[in-house]
Amino acid sequence: MNAASQTSPLSVTSSSLRTPSHAPTTVWKPRANRWAVALTVTLATFMEVLDTSIANVALPHIAGGLGASADEATWVLTSYLVANAVILPMSAYLTTFMGRKRFYMICVLLFGLSSALCGLAPSLPLLIFFRILQGAGGGGLAPSEQAILADTFEPKDRGKAFAIYGIAVVCAPAIGPTLGGYITDNFDWRWIFYINVPVAIISLYLTNRIVEDPPHIVQQVKEMQKKGLNLDFLGFALLAIGFGSLEFVLDKGQEEDWFGSRLITTFIVLCVSSLTALIFWEVRQIRAGHKPILDLTLFKKRNFAVSFLLMFVLGFCLFGSTVLIPQFVQSMLGYTAEQAGMVISPGGLGIMLLMPLVGFLIAKVDARILVGYGFLSSSVALFCMHNLYLDVNYGYIVLLRVFQASGLAFLFVPISTISYAGMPQDKSNDISGLTNLARNIGGSVGTAFLVTVLARRAQYHQHRLVDHLTPNSASLQNEAAIMARYLHDKGGMAYSLTQGRAMAQGPVMRQLILHATMLSYLDVVLCFAVAMGLMVPFVFLMGKVKGGRGGGGH
Repeated sequence: MNAASQTSPLSVTSSSLRTPSHAPTTVWKPRANRWAVALTVTLATFMEVLDTSIANVALPHIAGGLGASADEATWVLTSYLVANAVILPMSAYLTTFMGRKRFYMICVLLFGLSSALCGLAPSLPLLIFFRILQGAGGGGLAPSEQAILADTFEPKDRGKAFAIYGIAVVCAPAIGPTLGGYITDNFDWRWIFYINVPVAIISLYLTNRIVEDPPHIVQQVKEMQKKGLNLDFLGFALLAIGFGSLEFVLDKGQEEDWFGSRLITTFIVLCVSSLTALIFWEVRQIRAGHKPILDLTLFKKRNFAVSFLLMFVLGFCLFGSTVLIPQFVQSMLGYTAEQAGMVISPGGLGIMLLMPLVGFLIAKVDARILVGYGFLSSSVALFCMHNLYLDVNYGYIVLLRVFQASGLAFLFVPISTISYAGMPQDKSNDISGLTNLARNIGGSVGTAFLVTVLARRAQYHQHRLVDHLTPNSASLQNEAAIMARYLHDKGGMAYSLTQGRAMAQGPVMRQLILHATMLSYLDVVLCFAVAMGLMVPFVFLMGKVKGGRGGGGH
């Protein structure tokens, strides 16, 4: 995946009685050009989202360079995701104390500095520590950026701004593995971290010159400074344990055999108990008139609640399919990493071309129609992928990927726009924090689902195929006879027909495993297709949003 006055509009506090949480009487406009602001925050967005996937293909190189095992090297990915998941939901809360611009610049600085340290890391433990810092910095970027766009643009233009931002969010995960593979193959794995440094410097400079806090953010910070720093440490602890444990379980669950592992079971218990306690604690904080870390009252708004679900499923299928397709073509079709990247890259290009169109349509058409079309077309594309076979050619896979990506282009912008509809301006940070959390957690669940189902269904299909591969099977006997004759003739009579028949069983078994694995990939694709299709009815549970109307207090 992936925010200003964070007091719920539905809770009554002394401060809300003095300063109502609805629209300001005058519409605030930034001094700088709004599109310059959009491009500035999109720059850091692309950098951060790219980093969630760019290190994946470099893990063998990192393990070899630092003298670690492949399993130990996966902590380079896990540590980043855990820190990212912890910071995402609390970014709105922190913004209230220091201001959005200052918080955003601190996150960019931390991300850039930790990226440099990751590249310089002499050992795996230090690299993991720096990745935690990098994930913490990156976790605060997306919510702040989305909230900046929501406040900078009027509701009628917000869809166009989110289109620019959406290009980075949707395309970066697709480009990441390809770029990471190119860098590690042609340079050194450390450069996948070093490339963030100049981008961070440029982002800091532009943000300092262009971005500014709107009046309601400035007023919030002044009020908080008068009250003094009174952080909710218990809420912080519960949130960190809950989402940190959840991310660990999703990343390591299949590797440790889920509930078959005492470690995973312990973290599941920690996750459920911490998040349950967090919900009760946050409700108590709201009723007491204190600033909640998570403004759960937002879920009382139907548009936001449904948008949260839709964003979760979007992350689930977007990240899951982005991992599945390259893995499929490499493991089943023998593609190289670079060729696998070329399979998904046209889809990213298609999204880039369609995003401006979606940004234009969002001001003209009911957003629910765009979202419904996006989920439906993506579902149909995935159903078409369910007919893939082992001899499929490159062009057909690319065509299906572009078809699927064309549907994804119609999802991010309209869902983001709807989530802000009917909301007061001082809720921008809370909304962006929770919607980005939904997308990121959805992506983690989708990836964990992919890995688990592939492993379990491959075993299932293998057992089913073996049941039909009896010694008396005509197809097996025919295949074995052909292989035995080949070995007997080509081996210069070195092998008897009996020996050749015994040796032929190995290739037959490999073919069986190959087909079982292929069927497991198709099972995952079918699940993604069904998940996308099931979201179409939910779309129309939301209220109508057209032309930016209903934009709340904006």
